[in-house]
Amino acid sequence: MGQKIVSKNKKAFHDYHIEQTFEAGIVLSGPEVKSLRAGKVNLRDGYAQLKDGEVFLYNVHISPYSFATHINQDPLRVRKLLLHRREIRKLIGKLHEKGVALIPLKIYFIENGKAKVELALARGKKLYDKRAALKEKDSNREIERTLRRDD
Repeated sequence: MGQKIVSKNKKAFHDYHIEQTFEAGIVLSGPEVKSLRAGKVNLRDGYAQLKDGEVFLYNVHISPYSFATHINQDPLRVRKLLLHRREIRKLIGKLHEKGVALIPLKIYFIENGKAKVELALARGKKLYDKRAALKEKDSNREIERTLRRDD
């Protein structure tokens, strides 16, 4: 699957337990697509919500395209996401549970030039979960170092 990744939300894996992922299209204007291709997007504070049976993306900052001839859109505007109806129905049930959020993991372009966003149903981690994950990561890194030194 040939995809060009524009931006990843690395903080999401630190802050959330990822339960399930979805691929969705994004409704964008022309200059926003150009900015995406230039990699000028920030997913860190982004989230998605259901509203009137549709899914919308909030707080994703796409910087204005500097060479645009007409007026650029607001960088933090709400963007509609394109999902199949059955996926939206599945999300409706899951999002009513306590502690579950819909967050963007990455934005990428597929082979035919369309921009896609990977959304995740995620449950927030507690502080002790984050500490345990960091300890495990450090111990794995230390094991790799000792194995490399032995070779």
